[in-house]
Amino acid sequence: MIQTDEKLQKVLARAGLGSRREMEKVISEGRVLVDGRVATLGDRVDSAVKIQVDGKPLRLDTAAAKPRVLLYNKPEGEICSRKDPEGRRSVFDRLPRLQGERWISVGRLDFNTTGLLLFTTDGDLANKLMHPSTTIEREYLCRVMGNATEDVLKRLTDGVQLEDGVARFSDIVDGGGEGINHWYYVVIMEGRNREVRRLWESQELQVNRLKRVRYGSVFIPSKVKVGQWIELDEKEIANVYGMAELAMPVTEAPAGGRGRRTR
Repeated sequence: MIQTDEKLQKVLARAGLGSRREMEKVISEGRVLVDGRVATLGDRVDSAVKIQVDGKPLRLDTAAAKPRVLLYNKPEGEICSRKDPEGRRSVFDRLPRLQGERWISVGRLDFNTTGLLLFTTDGDLANKLMHPSTTIEREYLCRVMGNATEDVLKRLTDGVQLEDGVARFSDIVDGGGEGINHWYYVVIMEGRNREVRRLWESQELQVNRLKRVRYGSVFIPSKVKVGQWIELDEKEIANVYGMAELAMPVTEAPAGGRGRRTR
């Protein structure tokens, strides 16, 4: 249940409607009603109130439910937006349906990038995991076309100037390969748009395969094939909250299956 006298934006964020900051904006725009009146910033609520967001009632049992986290092994050819004017497939198309909640993507992967994506129903958790102040390693396996000399690798770990500021790999490990293509494991600490590709391109090298294999301490299990997802268990979810330096909410678990996978 909702704890007594919680901040309204916290309740909305935990329901998966967005981050607390996003919910503060929604409240300030007059889009939230509490017991029929327009809510204001600073309002606190308990489980006895009735909340509407954009005219739709919020199920408080959903807001109180235990947060859920999915790990998805993204294939090529899927976008990370919910809708696409070009009609391309979305990563959300394969996820399990929710009632009164929504899946929030923890960051994005490019259309042609594969690998690990996390989704959660907790807007606060997603926001904290993506925030620049939360330094979480993202590890990628990339196939690079061209000659990456020792000087090039040193520049990439020392830092290079991109159009949006200095960027660098915190680690580069040789992954093998022969001929013009070579594999590398690289680690970045931020989630800038196309950062891995742009770093290599700054050295006139081209990435022709890219897969995210790790997000913090979370790896893709071998049993989760491309295009499949798995729901994390309570211990694994606690680990994700630990990465975000957040306390895991103490709530009642919702009814329904856990740990399911689908193609």
